[in-house]
Amino acid sequence: MAEAEILVEVWRGPLAESVHRGHAVVSDARGQVVAAWGDPDKVILPRSSVKMLQALPLIESGAADAAGLRPEHLALACASHQGAAMHTTRVLRWLAALDLSEHDLRCGAHPPQDDDTRHALICAGHAPGQAHNNCSGKHAGFLTLTRHLRAGPEYVEPEHPVQRAVRATFEEMTGAPSPGFGFDGCSAPNFACTLSGLARAMARMAAAREDAGDGRARAAARLVAAMRAHPELVAGEGRACTELMRAMGGHVAVKTGAEAVFTAILPKQGLGIALKIEDGGTRASECAIAAILARFGALDPAHPAAARRLNPTLRNWRGHETGAIRPAVALAG
Repeated sequence: MAEAEILVEVWRGPLAESVHRGHAVVSDARGQVVAAWGDPDKVILPRSSVKMLQALPLIESGAADAAGLRPEHLALACASHQGAAMHTTRVLRWLAALDLSEHDLRCGAHPPQDDDTRHALICAGHAPGQAHNNCSGKHAGFLTLTRHLRAGPEYVEPEHPVQRAVRATFEEMTGAPSPGFGFDGCSAPNFACTLSGLARAMARMAAAREDAGDGRARAAARLVAAMRAHPELVAGEGRACTELMRAMGGHVAVKTGAEAVFTAILPKQGLGIALKIEDGGTRASECAIAAILARFGALDPAHPAAARRLNPTLRNWRGHETGAIRPAVALAG
């Protein structure tokens, strides 16, 4: 078992004050590892970085088409959005079209990350609802599939038909049985896998085409296309996923997950990327994914959105430059 590698360094003046260790894999659709850092067989909980895989049964089952879902709905099914009006309005309309409401969601409520929405709720004296949960689009997708399968309302239970379908799809895409699961922040099961399996699944998404004869390939291609077409719905203004996808001209889909997980789907290169920073630091995962994307020619490192993640300047309370965050030589070389 390989040890975690130093992927990101935090410099103060002439010294590397802190380092972030982690694991990363770049794979092709056959499961061949193109590049790796740390341990490719490291087992992780991928958290929200796999919402695209969790949404595959929504399309494969016919539920998405039966409900008349459009690309914006599919993007939200893959999203970790920030609860802005453009997110919550769409989710609530989606539910209403199913004769459901946010009370049917099982994701729980938390304050929106969008500043304007959060401040408006505070000023109005209103509590956030479940539609503000960053996973409400994924859960609207789960509910759509639940309705299509005529299954019970507790769709986050591991033995519910929805989660059985998600697990089967997840294992087929990663190429191995999941060794177990934990419950995510939104109460849905999150199935574990290796980094190499996760990268393989992303590469299979990258290789998928909408005109393919295989139903899963068509479903995967539709989800990737939706994410690329609606980066603002996948995350939100100022967020890394949205800004990096825009910086790459909509040619690549990227998705973050809690505890410093990142995945990327590169259709042009036919590659998938999976990344995990061991200490859970978001500043490191954003820096590392930007470095790998630049290394494989998908991201211009000079683009402002890339530079903000690759080499952000650290300043003190007086605004003086004190250091920087940057990818380790092994990652950027």
